[in-house]
Amino acid sequence: MNIVSFIIPKTKESTLIYQQDQGPFFYEKLHQHEEIQICHILRGEGTLVVGDSINHYKKGDVIVIGGFMPHVFKSDVGASSISKMRSLFFTKNSFGTDFFDLEVSQELRSFFEKSSYGFKLIASTNIASKLFSKIHKATKLQRFMVFLELLKILSTAEHQRLSSLIYDRKYSPTEGKRMTDVLEYTFENYDKEVSLEAVAQVAAMTKNSFCKYFKKVTNKTYFEFLKEIRVEHACKLIRKHKDLRIFDVAYQCGFKNISNFNKQFKTVTTLSPSDFKKLI
Repeated sequence: MNIVSFIIPKTKESTLIYQQDQGPFFYEKLHQHEEIQICHILRGEGTLVVGDSINHYKKGDVIVIGGFMPHVFKSDVGASSISKMRSLFFTKNSFGTDFFDLEVSQELRSFFEKSSYGFKLIASTNIASKLFSKIHKATKLQRFMVFLELLKILSTAEHQRLSSLIYDRKYSPTEGKRMTDVLEYTFENYDKEVSLEAVAQVAAMTKNSFCKYFKKVTNKTYFEFLKEIRVEHACKLIRKHKDLRIFDVAYQCGFKNISNFNKQFKTVTTLSPSDFKKLI
C-alpha cells in the first residue's frame, strides 16, 4: 500500500478502537489517519518518523500520534525477531461532539493540545504500561474507563514533543507514494553518498521542484532530513556497540569526514559523539 491515507478498520458501532500489531516489523509505509493513536511498544525497536522529526522507539515506549500526522515505524532488522505494539485509536468526536468539551473533561484538554504535535511519554511509563495491559483484557465498558484513566496520565505526565508541525489535511495518493518512495530510498542509502539528482529522480521531479516540495511538506531541506536519519543511526550504533570507534560509527552512517560528523551530531543531539558515548 503506497498511499499515505490509511483507514483504521472499524464497525459502525466502534468509538474506541483497540488493535494489537505483531510480526517481523510494523507497517512500514509512511501513512496518516484521522484518528489519534496512543501506542505501547511491547517488543522491537527502530526509527520513528513523525511529521518533520526523526526519533528512536524501543520496548516500553508509550507514544501518541495526532490525527492526520504522517508517521512510520521503521523496525530495525535484527533488533528483535518479533515487533509487537498495542494501540488505541479515536477522534475527539468519537464519543459525541461535545464530550471532551464538558466541564468534567477539562483536565484532559492539554492531551489534545499536545497530541497535535505527537509526543512520547518520559515519566509515568510504568503506570501507562499497566493500563494498556488492563485494556488488553477488558470488556468494552472497562476499556473505556481505563482509557479515560490513561488520558489523564498522558495529560499531566512529563513528555517529549515529537514534531514541530501540525498536520491537519489529507495527503493525496500521489503525495503519499512520492514521500514513501523518498523515505524508503533514504533508509536504504543513508550510509552511502546520496545526490540530489538521485533522490529527485526517485520522487519523479526535477531537482528544484523536489527541493521546494520537500521543504513545504517537512519544513526542512532534504539534506537536513538525511542528516537526522544518519545521526539517529549513529546513536543506535553507539548504544549497541560501545567498543566501536567514533570514526567507524561515522563511516557506517554515511559521514566520510570525522570533523563534519562531530559537528552534525552535536547540531542534532546537542552533544558530541564522545560525550553521548560517555552518557550512555
